[in-house]
Amino acid sequence: MISFVGAGPGAPDLITLRGAQRLANADIVIWAASLVPEAVLAHCRSDVIRHDSKAMTLEEVTEVFAAHPTAAIVRLHSGDPSVYSAIAEQIAWCVAHDHPFEIVPGVSSMAAAAAAGGHELTVPGVAQSVVQTRLAHRTARSMPPREQVRSFAATGATMVLYLSAARPAELRTELIADGAGYAPDTPILIASRVSWPDERLVRSTVDQLADDLHELGATMTVLILVGEALRGGAPIPPERSHVYDPTFTHSFRTSTNG
Repeated sequence: MISFVGAGPGAPDLITLRGAQRLANADIVIWAASLVPEAVLAHCRSDVIRHDSKAMTLEEVTEVFAAHPTAAIVRLHSGDPSVYSAIAEQIAWCVAHDHPFEIVPGVSSMAAAAAAGGHELTVPGVAQSVVQTRLAHRTARSMPPREQVRSFAATGATMVLYLSAARPAELRTELIADGAGYAPDTPILIASRVSWPDERLVRSTVDQLADDLHELGATMTVLILVGEALRGGAPIPPERSHVYDPTFTHSFRTSTNG
């Protein structure tokens, strides 16, 4: 069995119980040391075989799969495997070779950044949608033309940007392009290596983003959250959630208004 396991954002105690159990039972672990702290591998047995994938190709990874058809293999990916993990091509290999696999979800870096910043990303009356995306650059062929940052910026929804910190000026331009739902003072949270021992959180704005990213000096393992839901302070939220509003009737409670 090949288990594609979400390692979480970095802290070894933010992996799921299932993920930790898969690591404990693994004969082989393939992981990227550039993205997943070695401390996460403390869940493994001392005799586990490790392969650092940071310089491996897909073919080299699948060669490990093929060479150990009966082994318990963990392919450990940072965050949650459902976003920017490149597991689709590995799953295709499993399907083509009739090799059993499973996906074990993980705590996403988005969730970890929001928690570290003390935010809900879907605030009633402010934002009820979250867009996860990135700037297109060296891997621009992967990005459909309709999914440009400026297209999503038009909604004004909470936006979470991965893999985009290396080009701060371009990112700022995209966020406030014509028709954007963000203003220059729209709040931003920059989260670097969130949940790692050297975590850094920087509160910024769209207008100040480029300067703050330059000052931070980091481009990898940096997440950028944008939107009015990050503003915080009073009076927020402008509307109460219906779920806990005594004047709202739902399946489990009758309105106090009768």
